[in-house]
This record gives sequence, structure tokens and C-alpha cells, in this order.
Amino acid sequence: MNIGKLLTKSARTFPENLAITCGTKELTYAEFNDRANRLANGLNRLGVRPGDNVAVLMYNCPEMLESMFACFKAGCGVIPINFRLHPREFAFIIDHSEAKVVIISSEFSEAMVDVHGDLPRVSDILTVSTVPEPFLAYERVLSAESDQFEDVEVAPDDVAWLFYTSGTTGLPKGAMLTHRNLLAMTMNFYADMCPGFGPNDVALHAAPLSHGSGCYALPNIGKAAANVILEEKSFNPEQVLKTIESHHVTNMFAAPTMIKLLIDCPAIDKYDHSSLKALNYGGAPMLVDDLMQAMEKLGPCLVQLYGQAESPMTITYLPHADHRLDGDSDRMRRLASAGMPRTDVEVRIVDSDDNEVPPGEMGEIVTRSDLVMRGYWRDPEATAETLRNGWLHTGDIGYVDDHGYLFLMDRSKDLIISGGENIYPREIEEVIVQHPAIREVAVIGVPDPVWGESIKAVVSLVPNREVTQGELIDFCTEHIARYKRPKSVDFVEELPKNNYGKIVKRELRAKYWEGKASHVI
Repeated sequence: MNIGKLLTKSARTFPENLAITCGTKELTYAEFNDRANRLANGLNRLGVRPGDNVAVLMYNCPEMLESMFACFKAGCGVIPINFRLHPREFAFIIDHSEAKVVIISSEFSEAMVDVHGDLPRVSDILTVSTVPEPFLAYERVLSAESDQFEDVEVAPDDVAWLFYTSGTTGLPKGAMLTHRNLLAMTMNFYADMCPGFGPNDVALHAAPLSHGSGCYALPNIGKAAANVILEEKSFNPEQVLKTIESHHVTNMFAAPTMIKLLIDCPAIDKYDHSSLKALNYGGAPMLVDDLMQAMEKLGPCLVQLYGQAESPMTITYLPHADHRLDGDSDRMRRLASAGMPRTDVEVRIVDSDDNEVPPGEMGEIVTRSDLVMRGYWRDPEATAETLRNGWLHTGDIGYVDDHGYLFLMDRSKDLIISGGENIYPREIEEVIVQHPAIREVAVIGVPDPVWGESIKAVVSLVPNREVTQGELIDFCTEHIARYKRPKSVDFVEELPKNNYGKIVKRELRAKYWEGKASHVI
């Protein structure tokens, strides 16, 4: 089924339901569908055909969802680009994806004028609001077209979304997500992440629609739920809390860094957030200490997900029932896990020869399901390596316990090998973050003439709190084996993060490994 039919069907059954609200702008499902149909017709008039690609570069706004669904309906691949990227980075994605048309919000007009000459495949650029020459006005394109459109018949494995990776270890790769993948992701959301979700629910989009929040717009639209889009271009925790109260938000996706900003916000007790049924968090590991604080302050609404661009948002999950502060020792231990495989997903832990290892033994996490991408766009070698033997090789290291719960340790590139011992930074980070003076932490391996690598902690402090290197190392000695404790600590104002809010350990390691061989650079 064309994933665009999610909107078509919701508009038919619930035409007067609120579909999108953003600032003072509101669209019903009938209006949302009509505008997506007009844009699909407009893309056809511009020469876009099924199988072509269209890039979308916008701050979060209603036109972002309109553009995505117009592409789905027209049988095109959509490439939502993270608005935080540098112009050179989004120019690379537009050119690499062979996008025929680019749709932008006016904030990116100047940047697109600068890079337009480097995009020979792009025939037209549509701009919302201010329109420099020779670009086209988004609203003018819509006004010239019919609001009737017959959704294109697609094959299940036709590309619907080219999801470009964050590129922290090199140039970003375009994961080809098919209509089959996105439908499986949607149905999995209903089954596991938010059972009972329906047309009376309200979803808040405070994270970029180009990434996780955009993925979760699909199941919201499939059930004719309301989508509240914040106009802010950066995450404002008090505004998020205020919006949850005023719109009675029931469902939201957030990265762990966003949840930490929420629970640290002085205004968290000022607003009523009891309407939240599912605060779905993922995209990076969440330290247990932070998670327990979130559970105390936000109540029984948290649901964890573990996934990748290559298996969108969906490999394992830790459901509501496992987010408890009063559980027995097994349940408390599971708070450090990434949960259990989703309903229709297989997960294994394998060794370097792709042999499955027993429970409790470390190895690479691999998965297979209808959610796994078709491959990487224009990169058969990376596709063959990542999808070898019919399984998606995630590059993540972890283990499963006897009950099938997955425990993520680290990315394989983040593993520290010191004196022949494999050391997993997350285990050390879980300890360090418990110190009351620590706000954020990243543990990395740095060169050591005797041991090969030694352990370094890079930390930022809570405002007006202090701790010395020696005190922090002693604190670790009280909780973990001596060989795992950091040998040194660096103090920084802020840890480097990529455009999705993940700490970039590669950037931290680079200055220590410059001119030296390393298995992680």
C-alpha cells in the first residue's frame, strides 16, 4: 500500500478532525489532504514522476508534512533534510540523492541561491513565503492545481523515504526506506509503543520532522490524530511543557537530551503534563540516573525505543510496564536495557563470524524484519556489508539476558581496549553521571604507551557545582572495578553534539589520536 493512503483514508473518515496546528494556523484532515493533493499535482506538472526523488528542507511547519505526503501519494521518494546542517552538507544530500525538485522554507532561500550552481540535477525549487528568482512560490503552485489526486499504485519495495544518516563517521548515507518499511513501522507503533492510540489523541512535534518526529507523524496521521507543531527553531523546554498543558498532548517523541532539559526545567511543576500517555524516547542511550529522575517527574508515560535510520525507530522497546521505580531487582536492572524485540522483529547477538552467541555474551547486534531498509542509495558495497547474510548489522555492541532483554553497551567504534581488556564506556558513564556535580559525560579511549589505550572521562558540570579529577576517579572506584575507572578527566563547558543531539565522541577523540593509529578514528 502507498503509505500516502494513510492521509487519504483519514481525510475520508475524519474530514473535520484537527490534523495540524502550528501557531495560529490550523488544518483539518480534509484541508490537509486537499493541499497534499494539490502539491502532488504540482510536482507532476514540474515533471516529477514516480520513482523520482524530492528533497524537503524546512524548519518544522505544516508545509513539511504536506510535502512529505504529496511525495508519498505521487510515488516519489522524499528526502527530509535536517535543517541544522551546513549548506555544503545539504547540498551534498540533494545532489547525491538525485533530487529533481527541492522544497524549502524561506529561511533557506539565501543558502539555496549560494549552492544552486552545484545542483545540476535540480529542475525547480519551491519556496514557502519569500521567493527569490528563479525559485517558485509554494502557494502559487498549489493554487494552480486541483485538490483531486489519485494516489499512485506502488510496489511494496519502492522507495518512499531516503533517510540520510547523521554522517558522524564520514559522508552521510541514504537509507532507502520503502512503503513496506514505513507501513510496518506504523503498525508496530500501534502494537507496541502506544496501544489504543486513536483519533482523539494529540501528538506534539518538538523534535525535527526530518528525523524521529517525522517518522511518528505517520502513525498519528494514520489514526487521524492531531499534530501540534512548535514554531520554535530550537528546543524550548518551558514552551514544550506549556504546549502539553494547553493542547492536552498525549503523545510525543523526544531524544534523551530533550527529556533531560525537560526534567531540569524550573517550570516543570508549573504546568500540567498528566495528559501524556506515551513519551517515546530514543536516538541515543539514556543513562539510568536520568531515566529515574524523568520517571519521578513525568509519571508513568515513558516508552523507550531502539532503532536506526536503517530500521526506522524500531528494533527493540522498553514498554510502560518496565518503567517502574518500585520494581524488584530484575525490573530495576532492566531500566538499563533497551528492552525487548518489537512484536514482528528478530534480534540476535553475533560474533565476528556472524555466529549467534549465548545470552549474556557480548557481540554485535543484528536484526531482520519488514522494517529493515532496502539498502543504501547508490552504495552497493556498503549495502552488501551492512545487510550481509540477510541481517542488518547495526554496528552496536550489546548482549541479551535470559529473558530476551537487550542491553546496549556501545557502538563498536567506541569500544576501549586497554591492556587486552574490552571496556565499554557506557558502563563507566552510568556511574559518573550519578555524581551530583556532573551534568553530562562521555568516556573515550586515548593513546597509552603501555596499555594501548587508557580511559578518559570528559565531563560538563552542573552550574555552581564543583568536583576535582581525583574526587571523580575515587567516586568511580567505589562503584566499578579499578581497571575500568578513568585515568584522567577533562572538564568542558559543553560536550560536542551532532545535529540530532547525540554526543560526538569522534570529535572528542580526534585531538588525542591525531597522527597516531587508532581503531576508532
